[in-house]
Amino acid sequence: MPRNLVAAAAERLMEATASTATQVSEQVLAQLVEQLKADASFLRRNDHGLRASVLVAEWPPRPHVPDPDPLAVIHFTSADPVFAVGEHGKKPVLIAPKQMERAYRRWIAESRHSASPSVAVVPLSSGELTTGTIGVVKFGRKKWKPEAINTLEAVASLFAQFQARIAAEERLQYLVEHDDLTALHNRRALIAYLSERLAAGRPAPVSVLYLDLDRLKPVNDCFGHAAGDWLIQVVAERLRMSAGKSMTARIGGDEFIVVPDGEMSINTAEAFAQQLKAKLCHRLTIGGDAITPAVSIGVAAGIPGRGNTGDLLNRADEALLAAKRAGGDQVAVSTGYVSLKNALRNELHLRGEIDSEALLLHYLPEVDLLSGAIVAVEALVRWQHPERGLLLPDAFIGVVESTNLATELGRWVMRTACADLSRWRSHGVGQNAMLRINVSPTQLVSCGFVRTVADIIEEFGIDGSSLCLEITERAVVGEIEITRRALEELKEIGVQIAIDDFGTGYAVLSHLKSLPVDALKIDASFVRDLGTSPGDLAIVRSIIGLAKAFDLQVVAEGVETPAAALTLMRHGCRRAQGYLLSRPLPNDATESLLSQARMPMPFLADRGALSANAISHVNDDS
Repeated sequence: MPRNLVAAAAERLMEATASTATQVSEQVLAQLVEQLKADASFLRRNDHGLRASVLVAEWPPRPHVPDPDPLAVIHFTSADPVFAVGEHGKKPVLIAPKQMERAYRRWIAESRHSASPSVAVVPLSSGELTTGTIGVVKFGRKKWKPEAINTLEAVASLFAQFQARIAAEERLQYLVEHDDLTALHNRRALIAYLSERLAAGRPAPVSVLYLDLDRLKPVNDCFGHAAGDWLIQVVAERLRMSAGKSMTARIGGDEFIVVPDGEMSINTAEAFAQQLKAKLCHRLTIGGDAITPAVSIGVAAGIPGRGNTGDLLNRADEALLAAKRAGGDQVAVSTGYVSLKNALRNELHLRGEIDSEALLLHYLPEVDLLSGAIVAVEALVRWQHPERGLLLPDAFIGVVESTNLATELGRWVMRTACADLSRWRSHGVGQNAMLRINVSPTQLVSCGFVRTVADIIEEFGIDGSSLCLEITERAVVGEIEITRRALEELKEIGVQIAIDDFGTGYAVLSHLKSLPVDALKIDASFVRDLGTSPGDLAIVRSIIGLAKAFDLQVVAEGVETPAAALTLMRHGCRRAQGYLLSRPLPNDATESLLSQARMPMPFLADRGALSANAISHVNDDS
């Protein structure tokens, strides 16, 4: 029976996420109480910064919990032996009633209507660190059998692994969503938040304040960049304190965004911006010299269901530029303008269809960094607009999706890309190269999508394993059950699946185990600054480790510098794409490149920077 208990606990904890951690922990504790014929059980974690033990879960719940709860946080310096053992202990401890402090015995008697408890406590360990404790309580004298202690130790080991995983996921989520320098939210988190606020049916209007420091360059020139960073941190902290519940983000350099909580009219937002400006511009001292920060602010408002995040931020940016052109240290309000996306949206609405004659594909090579072998090409669509020139996907994909033409465009891309691959192979090139195609969330869940894919690969005589469809995290979590069924059906016809832009959402983590996925593609935003950004390196290493744990291939996007390429190789990522290796190429140029089979890797002249162990690890990981 204890063995079944441990297996059941392992299964529950493996499926749990950060949001369900407490509930699942209570379920495991309840099983523990039942199987060990005990009366109560508790799980605690250590906060070594506070030198305290923090309650995570207990079973059964106490009927009358005082506020504040005396058991919620217990400092080790004044802890009863029941909790003190958790600071550095490594072995199980059996505590008899007489070893407990009188106050604790009295509390148990009062809250549990019993006396003389016996407690078995097992520390949770992660490496050399004791991370918490799990305890089982029996009222009355209790002789703990070795089998019960062994079971408790096994469950404690499972909880230690579970807590470490949850802590790592939460830390990773924090790194993904926050700016290294200021600890404010970053652009990624801002876009996600604004997209949610601008969804149809949400309260309107949604106002945005776009802030920029006016005199950062003179501070950098006079006092050095360290002083400039300090000034940014001071302004960020003032912004955090002054903006209340508003979403605050640093989106780069000395630029900040504030999105007021709840609906706010443009006039109220302008008044709010004036208040913020006054609070941000209090005098401060750098190197003995007093300076007064100056800030320009652009204000814009959007209506949920109309326009999108990019349009709203662009209008706020336009207002900011107007404030700067007027001399700076001012607040300016957007008067509105018709963006490129709005013009394209109107154009597509009028046509009701995509002019396939104006579309073309370019291909971005994916390269084995160690050998230079071209292992895949990613199909990227372009729109040759008669008036606006060659448009990249960022300019029109969102518009296509909003006009319900995404499925039509996706079908064109897939047929054209498969036709190109078939033609290349008929010419004797690209025999071992994989074709990667991006699939929109709308396209993935559309009726008949898998049948369409099967028909196209059959039409062009392509083996399913030569095709990898790339989906975003948004596609995975948006319609999870429909997505899972679609992916399983795609696997049945041999098609491979990759999660694109991985790391930008992390909501997919809880589903990763159950999805038939073959590869993770590390988002370019984490890769570009590798070699100089410790925060990005921490995220990339975590993704590589996650891919290895789930036996998935890992590909890095946006490799633009030798430092980034070498850093990826050191940490076990061998496949990559980016401008360091090649820009997207037209059809003929792609065929010519594939005929060479390999690309020169001049940056590997520095391969001495890779240790023999690192190269071995990269070889093993591929």
